[in-house]
Amino acid sequence: MFSGAGMSTDSGIPDYRGPQGLWRRDPEAEKLVTYEYYMADPEIRRRSWMMRAEIGALAARPNAAHRAVAELERGGTPVRVITQNVDGLHQLAGLPARKVFELHGTAREVVCTRCHARSDMDAALARVAAGEPDPACADCGGILKAATVMFGERLDPEVLAGAVAVAKGCQVFIAVGTTLQVQPAASLAGMAAEAGARLIIVNAEETPYDSLAAEVVREPIGTALPALLARFA
Repeated sequence: MFSGAGMSTDSGIPDYRGPQGLWRRDPEAEKLVTYEYYMADPEIRRRSWMMRAEIGALAARPNAAHRAVAELERGGTPVRVITQNVDGLHQLAGLPARKVFELHGTAREVVCTRCHARSDMDAALARVAAGEPDPACADCGGILKAATVMFGERLDPEVLAGAVAVAKGCQVFIAVGTTLQVQPAASLAGMAAEAGARLIIVNAEETPYDSLAAEVVREPIGTALPALLARFA
C-alpha cells in the first residue's frame, strides 16, 4: 500500500495538490514547509507553527480507509504501508509501526535542527499556544521543526531503501490518494510494476502511472478502498 494525502482527507486533513489542495489555494504556503525559507526567516517559522496548530492534524482520527488496511493486516494478509503522509493515522488505526515506512517523516514529533533531540509535537504546540511564536529547543536553544521531510531536505536513506525493497518484492501495489508526482517516492509505483506486481491506483485524478496500472479506481477512497481490500482478505 502506497498512501498519499488523499487517504487522510476524510479524517479532516487537507491535501496539498488536489483541486482544493493547500498549495493551490495558497501557493505561498509551500514556503512554510521549505527548509531554506524556514531556517532563514523567523516569520516563516511563526506562520508554520500557526499552520500546524490550525490544521489540527494531531486531533485527527483514522477513517474507514485506514481501518480497512489495518483490518486486512490483522486478518493475516502480509501488508506493508509506504506513506507520504506524516499524520501517523495508519499506526493509530492499528497497523504495527514496523510495517509503516514514513517517507516524509512524522508531524507527531519535533526535532532540533542543531542537536537533533526529538520531542512531542503536542508539547511544542502547547508552547505556541502559551505565547511562544517560535519555540526553541529546550536542550540547546536551537531551531525546532516538525520531524517531517521539508522541501529541500533528503529522504531518510534507510526508510527509502526499505520502501524500495517492499515495492520490488510485493505481489500487489496499491497507490491510494496520491498524484504520484513527488519524486523519488512516486517512482515506487513504476518499480513495483516493472518487478511484476499488479499495480492498482485509487485516486480522483489521473496520475503519470495510470498507463501501467492493471486497475484504476476513481471512486471516493473511503468507500472504494475497503471494498477493494475485501477482495484480498
